[in-house]
Amino acid sequence: MEKYMREALSLAREAAAAGEVPVGCVVFTRAGEIIGRARNRREENSDATAHAEVEAIRAACAALGSWNLSGCGIAVTLEPCPMCAGAIINSRLSPVIYGAREPNSGSVGSVINLFEERYGHRPAVYGGVLAGECAALLAEFFRALR
Repeated sequence: MEKYMREALSLAREAAAAGEVPVGCVVFTRAGEIIGRARNRREENSDATAHAEVEAIRAACAALGSWNLSGCGIAVTLEPCPMCAGAIINSRLSPVIYGAREPNSGSVGSVINLFEERYGHRPAVYGGVLAGECAALLAEFFRALR
């Protein structure tokens, strides 16, 4: 799990250097191959949906030639929002590994847990992986903005 989170953290640092909220994400296969990598690009693309998770899911779908990512997992530095949790459900990803909690919009337990609702897919969740590093990167980014 930490190996995937370290790659996601590297992408989050790239996001911060580009002036984006530092969130990074990877999608990986059961065999351990990373098939989707992404970072936040909302500012760069002027696109509210350009979250790291959505971008990584798009890359993984393109790599496999399918919307169905059953057998793949996702690691992201910040607890997914409702949009990203929905994308995870719809693409059938499991497990979901995340770093820092998101008290304002986190939808894997902080505000709501969409994965406990009656959707057709309930991924396994592992939260708090390298949470200190993930949270510190976010705190540093927002401190610099002020």
